[in-house]
Amino acid sequence: MGTPAEKIITPLVEEPRKDMYAELMRRKKILFKNQLFIWAIIIAMIVWGWTGTNFNLSFLYKGTTNMAVFIFTDLLPPDISAIGSYIQPALQTIYMSFVGMVFSVVLSIFFGFMAAKNTTFHPLVALVSRSIVAFIRATPALILAIILVVAFGLGTLSGTLALGISGVGILGKAFADVLEEIDQGQVDAVRATGASWFQVMGQGVWPQFKTGFVAWSLYKMDLNIREAAVLGLIGAGGIGYTLQGHINLFQYNKASVGIAMIFFLILIVEFTTAKVRERLL
Repeated sequence: MGTPAEKIITPLVEEPRKDMYAELMRRKKILFKNQLFIWAIIIAMIVWGWTGTNFNLSFLYKGTTNMAVFIFTDLLPPDISAIGSYIQPALQTIYMSFVGMVFSVVLSIFFGFMAAKNTTFHPLVALVSRSIVAFIRATPALILAIILVVAFGLGTLSGTLALGISGVGILGKAFADVLEEIDQGQVDAVRATGASWFQVMGQGVWPQFKTGFVAWSLYKMDLNIREAAVLGLIGAGGIGYTLQGHINLFQYNKASVGIAMIFFLILIVEFTTAKVRERLL
């Protein structure tokens, strides 16, 4: 039966529970509708892309078969005698990648500090710096290399400049993002001592920024090896230029040696940068 007090309290407790349950069910319905809408968009885009590209599963089978025939009849076995023709271009690729990385890092430090909201001199400077970095990032390195090849001619100079300029688009944004994520409390503590802007950057910002700076810089070196090989295909020097020459002459056995050397270069740089990162961090 319950006491008179319980009869009064029970409706007061049950009513909020009913409201909470109704609110929960309403939110679940909204969530379900949103998920259904998103999945409908994803499925529609898949169907649209599938029909737009004339994709057919039978193409995978035919393409895989043709690729296997090409690899085992044309590319393999590699012509080991071609190694000598790749040694100098491989060294050029390493030079281009390293110098391009240094060029990118120097410019990206400036643009990164100017683009980050907590280290820039003025919000307008941050907006302009972000816009410049975004414009560079939107321009593929291949397009930059084509323009620079026209301006400076064939060779490693064009490739190095293309790698350096394109790297600003990646490192500039990465450095700015890292700077905006640092602990502002440490920076304010240094600034409260009356330190100048450069002192604040050196004592409050750099110790927190150093880890991201080293990691991203070495990552760009890794990326440069890959990009340098591609840029060489359009005459920007490096191992890609020699590789393209063998392909144009249908010397696929010699081209396979270049492909293998690019693979080993990437592995060596990856291993080296990992060790350097361990030592520095």
